[in-house]
Amino acid sequence: MGKGQAEKEQVQHMVKVLLSLQGKFGLDESDALAIALCHAHSSHHTVIHRGEMMIGLLRGRVLHKQPPFLLLDVNGVGYELEAPMSTFYALPLGDEEITLYTHLTVREDAHILYGFSAESDRALFRALLKVNGVGGKMALGILSGMTTDEFAMTVSAGDVAAMTKIPGVGKKTAERLIIEMRDRMDKLGSSSSSPLVGGKALSGGAANPLDDAMSALIALGYKAADVQRMTKGLDTEGLSTEEIIRQALQSTR
Repeated sequence: MGKGQAEKEQVQHMVKVLLSLQGKFGLDESDALAIALCHAHSSHHTVIHRGEMMIGLLRGRVLHKQPPFLLLDVNGVGYELEAPMSTFYALPLGDEEITLYTHLTVREDAHILYGFSAESDRALFRALLKVNGVGGKMALGILSGMTTDEFAMTVSAGDVAAMTKIPGVGKKTAERLIIEMRDRMDKLGSSSSSPLVGGKALSGGAANPLDDAMSALIALGYKAADVQRMTKGLDTEGLSTEEIIRQALQSTR
């Protein structure tokens, strides 16, 4: 990245080349992307590989969270991320700086940045995306419904019934996951590596944690009727949104 001045059209061309973007987008959008590129480059969190920008890691403070969405302030630049519940469970208490491993998915209609508290979670997420029929939403649902080790045990045991408890995973998809992920799990290894984010989850000061938890479960792919069933009877008094979601997910096992 150089220093100096450039015309907006030049900035637009540079951004399109660096990010391998297709189609039309505005000059102001180009400026915003260029600023983000310069910031990421100076923070040593970005690698440009084979013409694609890979944001591999972000360090900052959480400004807002509503599972599965996070807004992370990195030196004054706000990054919107989607994250599995395993990451929300690991968020620290208070205004501490956190570090997230990230994965960037580029589609024609959107650029989606995913964040993970542990590198093993990101590795599993990337492996899941290689399975035919599995997208980001389903992969997040899997990582929210079970830990990396639990997923490995489910795959090893060929437990189709346990796999179909994940939202959006039918019998055929579950069987495909077990077959295709069996060899890959050995390469991924254990999730025992310590995450860079520690502590208990933030309560977030939500006016109604139960409503927020139910909305988050629906966003993860669960049907409204299933969410009602999962949360019915839970003692939610004094619990944070993340704690309610954790209990609701445990009730499906």
